[in-house]
Amino acid sequence: MIKINKEDALNYHSQGQPGKIEVVPTKMVSTQMDLALAYSPGVAEPCKEIAANKDDVYKYTAKGNLVGVITNGTAVLGLGNIGPEASKPVMEGKGVLFKKFAGIDVFDIEIDETDPDKFIQIVKSLEPTFGGINLEDIKAPESFKIENALREQMNIPLMHDDQHGTAIISSAALLNALEVVGKDIDKIKMVVNGAGAAAIACTKLYLELGVKIDNIVMFDKDGIINPERNDLDIYRAQFVTTRKITTLAEAMEGADVFVGLSAGNVLAPELVKLMAKDPIIFALANPDPEIAYETAMATRPDLIMATGRSDHPNQVNNVLGFPYIFRGALDVRATEINEAMKLAAVYALAELAKEGVPDIVHKAYGDNSIAFGRTYLIPKPLDPRLITTISPAVAKAAMESGVARFPIQNWDRYHQELQARIGIDQKLMNRVLTQARQNPKTVVFAEADHYKILKAAQTVLEQKLAYPVLLGERARIEAMIAEFNMDLTGSVIIDPREEDAKCEKFAHLLYEKRKRKGLTLFDCRKLVRNRNYFGCMMVETGEADALISGLTREYSSTILPALHVIGVEEGVNKVAGMYIIQNKKEPYFFADTTVNLQPTAEELVDIIGLTARYVRFFDREPRMAVLSYSNFGSSSGQVPTKTREATRMAKQRYPDLIIDGEMQANTALNPELLREHYPFSELANVGANTLIFPGLAAGNIAYKLLQEIGGAEAIGPILMGMRKPVHILQLGSSVREIINMVAIAVVDAQTCKAKLK
Repeated sequence: MIKINKEDALNYHSQGQPGKIEVVPTKMVSTQMDLALAYSPGVAEPCKEIAANKDDVYKYTAKGNLVGVITNGTAVLGLGNIGPEASKPVMEGKGVLFKKFAGIDVFDIEIDETDPDKFIQIVKSLEPTFGGINLEDIKAPESFKIENALREQMNIPLMHDDQHGTAIISSAALLNALEVVGKDIDKIKMVVNGAGAAAIACTKLYLELGVKIDNIVMFDKDGIINPERNDLDIYRAQFVTTRKITTLAEAMEGADVFVGLSAGNVLAPELVKLMAKDPIIFALANPDPEIAYETAMATRPDLIMATGRSDHPNQVNNVLGFPYIFRGALDVRATEINEAMKLAAVYALAELAKEGVPDIVHKAYGDNSIAFGRTYLIPKPLDPRLITTISPAVAKAAMESGVARFPIQNWDRYHQELQARIGIDQKLMNRVLTQARQNPKTVVFAEADHYKILKAAQTVLEQKLAYPVLLGERARIEAMIAEFNMDLTGSVIIDPREEDAKCEKFAHLLYEKRKRKGLTLFDCRKLVRNRNYFGCMMVETGEADALISGLTREYSSTILPALHVIGVEEGVNKVAGMYIIQNKKEPYFFADTTVNLQPTAEELVDIIGLTARYVRFFDREPRMAVLSYSNFGSSSGQVPTKTREATRMAKQRYPDLIIDGEMQANTALNPELLREHYPFSELANVGANTLIFPGLAAGNIAYKLLQEIGGAEAIGPILMGMRKPVHILQLGSSVREIINMVAIAVVDAQTCKAKLK
């Protein structure tokens, strides 16, 4: 767990603008007209529409994406009853999590009221403001009464996260833990230590999943909950046991599961030893669990354990649930969050943990061995798939249970909208990935003795994008697969050093291609043992459909074998490299970024033609700007002259292409600037989406700056103009970038095969 000192925490909250959240306008408010539209007199028009039809509040205001995080500060985690003012930093923090993980806006409201009836009245009166209500840090048993009453009286989704968030996350962990140890949920014996809001909610949800009430023993601070107790409220009375047990030690004898929602260090190692084989312990007290993780694991090596802490495996963290549950509920305008929606979230979380873990999660946690099992029962909080897994499951459950007022019609579009909510706008790549899955191809990975390549190969297998061929030393590859617990069943491993007959065949083919270009048969026999040459030969002979390489080698040393073996397509004089730069607005296409150092005007025209074709390959109509440091003759020099001439020739060769130049980059991307100063430009209406650079240095520097400083995602480089699909990775590419390139290579291969028919 990260160590936080008092001064750092106080500085974080106080320096600059105090607090952690602010209100940001979603519309322009820079002119008098903007202000008149935002407020008086323009604001009257949506007011009148909503007065006539209350549901139009979702159309004209932020209500549909606004959650109230509401508390009275009577039970703040780890701090107790500290009051509404002192609870505000926690509520602001909750708002940050809603926004960060699900794109949901939040107003935090701290109410100075401990009377539950008055609290209910206050929150009920806020229904017109919010699309949903997240109750937080309200002590039991008042929290039960408050939530039950508000669920009955309000017609928007509402949840007390302290109860149900913990219940949902721990339920998913319980299902998977039982699967790992091979136990049936209806047969397990469970001990629940704690009988507060979270413990009651967790236990009720476990019953929904199949745990038998007779197999549960619950303790509160006063001991076991049994018929002899005369101090029980209606909530704890549900869990009275008739078993002849009086102590925690007696309850732990033969128990399969211990769930702690009580206090730190109350579970002694001796009690853990009393549990059944393969025991499961959820020690969820914070910051100190009921038993220290290291102590528990040393006591029972067959133990599966979860805590609420981030420095141990299997963290039961409510952030895995509430942002995505509310996201799904808001998006269908659910009237409540019901049991069906909670269970849908449980099963979605449990299933997601069984899928292959993306590289972005491995990198975030510095652990390449994360895989479903004893130490990974539920997904990690930074897994970007949570929103696209849980929110649709919750939305579907709302629709199927009849509480959705705005059903989702197009689930693919919804998936894309969810990604865009958190800045993962993959619309362009979604199309490519979908098309790749429709007809997967065989892709050769020339550097399969690298972890990233193997991880990418596993992912493309799981996603049914391609059939990997892994080139490299067989023993090393197999050892890495075992070390990182990967499943690459369905892939083929080839060590070129073991393929004497094939290498001899490839050497003769290469010799025929290069015998008048300086290579002897002896040279060719040596070269085809090189994995790049071997892989290119597999593509050339039809044994594979595409090649991926370049992760560990400089671009020039990787492209040369492809040019020697496969060559350029007919009618192309030079290949070129293109990057796709993705931001929240739209994708942009940059060329040439990787191949041609100082192209002539004529070569720029070839690059323009290739780039236009590949932009259309990605279902975009190119709007091309040929870049310089000059705007339409404003400066002289070799570069403006070259780019001006290239633009002129390109317009002649490609008369239907939207293209203009020479121009500066900011001019090309700013339609307002173009309309004001250069209204004659073909790009004046909408600006450019495709940028042609005057030389390799400019293009390469531009995309790398945007990638590192601008926070844009760079997809590529896409090698344009090859006769068959060869795509060369950027040195040090991430697994996500490799997967994107594989999908592009597969679709490229599909297109290539279609041309040959």
